[in-house]
Amino acid sequence: MLGDLTQRCASEPELAALGPLIAAPPVRNLLAGIFGASPYLTSLIERHPTCLLAALSTPPEARFAALTRDVAQAATAADTMADAMRALRLFKTDIALLAALCDLSGVWPVMTVTRRLSEAADAAVTAGVRFLFRQAAKSGDWLSGAPDGYIVLGMGKYGAFELNYSSDIDLIVFYDLARVRLRAGLEVQPFLVRLTRDLVRLLSERTGDGYVFRTDLRLRPDPGAMPLALSTEAALNYYESFGQNWERAALIKARPVAGDLAAGGAILDELAPYIWRKYLDFAAIADIHAVKRQIHAFHGFGTIAVAGHNIKVGRGGIREIEFFAQTQQLIWGGRDPSLRRPATCDAIAGLVAAGRVEPDTAADLIAAYDYLRTVEHRLQMIEDQQTQTLPPEGPELDAVACFLGHQSTAEFAQTLLHHLGRVEDHYAALFEEAPSLGGPGSLVFTGTDDDPETVRTLEGMGFADGKTIAATVRGWHHGRYRAMRSTRARERLTELMPSLLQAFAATPQPDPAFTKFDAFLAGLPAGVQLFSLLAANPGLLGLIAEIMGGAPLLAQHLSRNPDLLDAVLTRGFFDTPPPAEALAADFALALGQANDWQDVLDISRRWTKDRQFQIGVQLIRNDADGDAAGGPLSDIAETVIGGLLPRVAAEFAAKHGRLPGAGLSVVALGKLGGREMTVGSDLDLIFIYDVPERFAAQPHDWEALQSDGAKPLAPIHYYGRLAQRLINALTVPTGAGRLYEVDMRLRPSGNAGPIASSLAGFRHYQEAEAWTWEHLALTRARPIAGPPDFADAIEAARRAVLTRRRDPHRLAREVAEMRGRMAQQHGGAREWDLKQVRGGLVDVEFIAQYLQLAHAAAMPGVLATNTTDALARLASAGLLAADLAGALIEATRLWRRLQALQRLTAGSGLDEAALPAGLRQAFAVAGRAPDFATLKAHMADARATVHGAFEALVVAPAAAA
Repeated sequence: MLGDLTQRCASEPELAALGPLIAAPPVRNLLAGIFGASPYLTSLIERHPTCLLAALSTPPEARFAALTRDVAQAATAADTMADAMRALRLFKTDIALLAALCDLSGVWPVMTVTRRLSEAADAAVTAGVRFLFRQAAKSGDWLSGAPDGYIVLGMGKYGAFELNYSSDIDLIVFYDLARVRLRAGLEVQPFLVRLTRDLVRLLSERTGDGYVFRTDLRLRPDPGAMPLALSTEAALNYYESFGQNWERAALIKARPVAGDLAAGGAILDELAPYIWRKYLDFAAIADIHAVKRQIHAFHGFGTIAVAGHNIKVGRGGIREIEFFAQTQQLIWGGRDPSLRRPATCDAIAGLVAAGRVEPDTAADLIAAYDYLRTVEHRLQMIEDQQTQTLPPEGPELDAVACFLGHQSTAEFAQTLLHHLGRVEDHYAALFEEAPSLGGPGSLVFTGTDDDPETVRTLEGMGFADGKTIAATVRGWHHGRYRAMRSTRARERLTELMPSLLQAFAATPQPDPAFTKFDAFLAGLPAGVQLFSLLAANPGLLGLIAEIMGGAPLLAQHLSRNPDLLDAVLTRGFFDTPPPAEALAADFALALGQANDWQDVLDISRRWTKDRQFQIGVQLIRNDADGDAAGGPLSDIAETVIGGLLPRVAAEFAAKHGRLPGAGLSVVALGKLGGREMTVGSDLDLIFIYDVPERFAAQPHDWEALQSDGAKPLAPIHYYGRLAQRLINALTVPTGAGRLYEVDMRLRPSGNAGPIASSLAGFRHYQEAEAWTWEHLALTRARPIAGPPDFADAIEAARRAVLTRRRDPHRLAREVAEMRGRMAQQHGGAREWDLKQVRGGLVDVEFIAQYLQLAHAAAMPGVLATNTTDALARLASAGLLAADLAGALIEATRLWRRLQALQRLTAGSGLDEAALPAGLRQAFAVAGRAPDFATLKAHMADARATVHGAFEALVVAPAAAA
């Protein structure tokens, strides 16, 4: 290449003066090194030899001044965007070659090179801004010859005059509405956003002439939600309300670089109290520690190396030196203005002067910074790439060592390792008493972009979509939720983040669990209390993760009632639920706090859901048995109904008066009647009321009977409306949610019948009109609220119906036909439809109910509302073989345990193929099996046993009949 250049100098008149210059040994050696190591610089010289001539024939400072002057003039003269883009790109070519020559030859020390590159960026950005505003003025949109009120801040290395050779430039654009001179009728923000977008294009779009600077606007406030250009008022509100410590660190280096420089200085002055907090409490310092340790936690950079080492973010690298200075500036700079220095080495010197850093430490760090920045430049000069990673062992690494002027790769390695080691030692000593954020790898949520190592760490932990998780966490830190709007909440969250993510990663479904926790945070009014609670009680975090990851019903209730977490910490939360009498007393005490009916509804819901939550938590943690939980869950429902009925009746009586007789009784059927409820079960209810015998005996008198209130009602209307009021109290959604769904289809005549029936009407219907399936349902009926004496009368009527003699052949045939119709209706239920699948709960319930109806006339002692109790009684009466009864009872308990967990976790539509390993194991534990495969085998055996029993006990007699 050197020979080709020499030939061109001889043959091209405009290059004649270049020949003698490149023949001089120092220049010849310099060019030989460039041609051997840097394809990028080689191509620049090949395409623009006149730039090389100018750089070699003019003193560097004079050449730099001429270039910055010329680009300003060229941009002023440009008529079109294309003209301006070409002028800026030719300027960048000249600057890139000049800076490289001065760097490689040692004419400019490395920090002078970074300053000149930063000043070149100032010239380019300023020229671009002036061109765009001049164009806007020509069109009449802008009413000034200057960019009044338009503020471009340089951030990061650019703001500190520390740009590296192939650096991006980080910008933030604000505008001061009071200074803006826009034509009337135009909206300020859309106009300036468009102009800013054009500025980015002017600087960063690649053309045939290359690009100027890759431009990044993502350091602006909340870049995911905020526009490219933001008013100074909005910016101040953001930083004062939501600003984070990493943003304070970034603003240390901020300076106005283009546009309205005076306005830029003014906004930075206003931000000074935010950047330089005079007093820092423990939480703020802990957050700064956490920011430092997050940067320190890069997975893959755990040891210092040479080949493949990242000299920026790896151990002992540039980032550690910068954070060594910035973290201490944040802590001490509020009280000591002498520490408010943007440049890294200058800041370290200031810390020495202030007595915060030892001189030897500073000398080590500054020497390392100079050397590492030099290595960074050499890496980037090779191909003009924004890289800081050394190549692997081999010729490429040897070439880098040579390009740096080392005699050998070994010498380079020795020098590099010395500097990296000294930096690591000093950096590690900072905040050495601070608690570790150590986790599985990098967990960096500072800044505006995804950290690739963090995304990989998250996905390695078990999250499927690491980018979404990282973006969500950054959104928390930007204060997008009410709970995250206080500085203290965000600082506490930073410290908690690694353990929080590990807790969710350990759940069966990490991504959905995390998403539910995000929704939980979104609904919180404040976050400090929660994060403090979690920090003080690490086990609570695991419980939250379990709930969010595996129990949607509990997660929904916890989201509505986050104060439940305090209840979890109280003594007795994991104890066996209290008996019904204690529940009734507790509920009455809670209702005593109500001031009106709306309070009654809300308190009822909170009390019920809190109690269900307690049992649900015990279930998912395997501290409770899904079969045994049916009793306590039924007690809760019975307590609420029993507590609400008198209040509903009293409120109703205030308007309509009362009727003679015992009043209204609530009768439970189905799961509540059998005390077999799960979390989320519906209530199967019927309502029966009392009419005194003297009226019941004379129907005409009964029809004439009216309540004694201001708005009297006949019994059928009175009790029907009273029952509907109670149903509404149970089902109406309020701010605290819904209590229960109520199913009334089992009442006499079903949906066509009245909501409430008199006892006489109920008895008549059951004796004369009810179908066999209604008598099957009646085996589980149980009065749960209302006058005790009247409940005894209802129970007597029920037993009278159930103990009457029946045609055994007809009964068997009707039960078999009924089950066949159900099976046909559910179209071959899948194995995880534990209720309807053949051999599931319906089959075993039908066996128990059928045998009770068949034999209760002769043996009334077999009657029991609970399925397993009924099976045990049937076995004791000799009506069911003991071993078969035991097998049916075990199958029933298996289905209940699995159903209880299924309702809390996967829901009724469980898809086994999509079931995560953790949830599979949870089902195995619930089913008393060592693993999921064994559980499936137990389930198959149970289905076969139950279905076989149904065929033998019901279908066979039906067929014989």
